[in-house]
Amino acid sequence: METTSRAVAQATAVEDGGKASSAWRTVDGYLSAPFPWYGLDEAFTGRRWLMQVAATADGVVGHGSVGHGDEPSVRSEYTAGTGQETKEKFAVTVTVADHPVRRSADGTGLLEATSVCSAAWLAGVGLLSFTWPGQMDHSLRDDWLEQQTETAWVLADDLAGPDWSTLSLPVDGVPTPFHYRESEFGWVLAGSTRAGVHVGAYGRGMSAYGLGFAVVKDISAYTGA
Repeated sequence: METTSRAVAQATAVEDGGKASSAWRTVDGYLSAPFPWYGLDEAFTGRRWLMQVAATADGVVGHGSVGHGDEPSVRSEYTAGTGQETKEKFAVTVTVADHPVRRSADGTGLLEATSVCSAAWLAGVGLLSFTWPGQMDHSLRDDWLEQQTETAWVLADDLAGPDWSTLSLPVDGVPTPFHYRESEFGWVLAGSTRAGVHVGAYGRGMSAYGLGFAVVKDISAYTGA
């Protein structure tokens, strides 16, 4: 599978519960990226917020996420003991730079290529970071997360498989095919753009069918500035 390293992806896409930490909320990494960021287009009029970027050892940004709507919390915090589903409505967009196989900065090895599978994988793991069955004991979460993360990896490696359907959504105003799947935890989609990046997205409480994506013209719109 042509994608970013699972170790790197898991470290940057999975946070241990709760709302996004303040460490995520710096715009510098986004501004230093050598590729355009994608978010929901102007049809979305709700709140926008920064999440995190991931960079290589030599500081080159490879992918990152921005959020729209409610900031998600771990699902069990809303459902445990209440029997009620979370009312959060959010969509997170993941932008992944398109890279072929290339040498690492120190020249000692190769960095894996990225593809639309990378965007699907990161989106799937991102959704898991805000998901936790309410009936599960805290001590079992790591095992559950590891299992589900492996499942997300396998699913992302088979975008032509039966677990995915095709959905056409506008990207910069142009109808673009996306791979799409739903689960009890939310939805995930992934596609590629004409701008040379791959776009993944995940969400809950907000229908994916009405979304559109566009280049973020001013990242400060996501900082609350």
